[in-house]
Amino acid sequence: MQKLMNWIEQRLPVKRVADMHAMQYPAPKNMNFWYVFGFLSMVVLVNQIISGIWLTMHYTPTAEGAFASVEFIMREVDYGYIIRHMHSTGASAFFIVVYLHMFRGMMYGSYQKPRELLWIFGMMIYLALMAEAFMGYVLPWGQMSYWGAQVIVSLFGAIPVIGPDLVIWIQGDYVVSGATLNRFFALHVIAVPLVIVILVFLHICALHEVGSNNPDGVSVKFKKDSLSKQDKTPFKIHQYYTNKHDYSDDVVPFFPYMVLKDFVALSVFLFGFCYVLFFAPEMGGKFLEHPNFEVANSLKTPEHIFPVWYFTPFYAILKAVPDKLFGIMAMFSAIVALFALPWIDRGHVRSWRYRSGFHKVNLLVFALVFVSLGYLGGTPQEAWKLIASQVLTLLYFSFFVLLFLYSKNEWTKPLPARITR
Repeated sequence: MQKLMNWIEQRLPVKRVADMHAMQYPAPKNMNFWYVFGFLSMVVLVNQIISGIWLTMHYTPTAEGAFASVEFIMREVDYGYIIRHMHSTGASAFFIVVYLHMFRGMMYGSYQKPRELLWIFGMMIYLALMAEAFMGYVLPWGQMSYWGAQVIVSLFGAIPVIGPDLVIWIQGDYVVSGATLNRFFALHVIAVPLVIVILVFLHICALHEVGSNNPDGVSVKFKKDSLSKQDKTPFKIHQYYTNKHDYSDDVVPFFPYMVLKDFVALSVFLFGFCYVLFFAPEMGGKFLEHPNFEVANSLKTPEHIFPVWYFTPFYAILKAVPDKLFGIMAMFSAIVALFALPWIDRGHVRSWRYRSGFHKVNLLVFALVFVSLGYLGGTPQEAWKLIASQVLTLLYFSFFVLLFLYSKNEWTKPLPARITR
């Protein structure tokens, strides 16, 4: 077996790559529980891919057969209802861990130099994930699937000049129909997952090129005799630790230290995930909406139409603006602002541990505003909710404006010379 492994290693550097990017990867020793959500995102991604493959074996991507095929999976296929609930619960779990992962990045300044590209790749994953979730949401072809697609696709019609033609091109027909369902199915099971996997690969490569951030937000220090200044490139650092196995400074090997921490987090996560999976897969209509248990009917509009919970913050921003075009612009600007965060934040201190109290309040208010917008966007519209959505939309964008204004000359605490426990 050893001879076989050596033979493979000489022709394909499996062990060297595994050591550099996983087993012997130098991770900051002070990483806390906030750093487990990237690993959990990978776990949920694998769950979505595997459960999705099994679901496609019995799914029929036609307007006539889609709803019936989902019912067939739930009622007739052995363990089909578990696989379907794994996929639907996994979609919500994906967004939960991704939102927490993004919030951790904002807390500890993981988007600042030299990790701007890392943040951009992460945001691109988030956008691709939103597209994947939306198209997957249409596939059951229930009432909310059909009318949700009708509402979201019609938004593109507000774009001047090309809007109406763009809507027809997306739908594949003059109305949302079987052609729309079929192309959404193709994109959901092939194109977008491939894009997500490629982006995840680039995200990890970018992370390992610049090194992981840590709760202190300070760079890892090395012994004076360990590496020369010219050799302190990420590749040389990886090579040094892989060869020397000397982890006495600010880092520890990813295996076993971080792996064990991640598996503890995975155990806790699986308790919650399995509880929802077996006891509350609908989560009161938040994960699986009640109107979606009725077959799509173009002649019967649901009483209330709003998207799944993970889209509702942006849907609330859309509804807060009376004009349709400006509402769409506000909604997309809310995402673009997150993309631009590395350049909006002009501060020189990464971690909020050492930033001003005003910054901490600003970030916590932003998180609270985001959650509140999610609530308002997922409940029936009322007059007071519309006013609240408008106020919260202003607060959402004020986070970025204020951050740009105060970050340049922000009062900060002295940074530690080395990372702390």
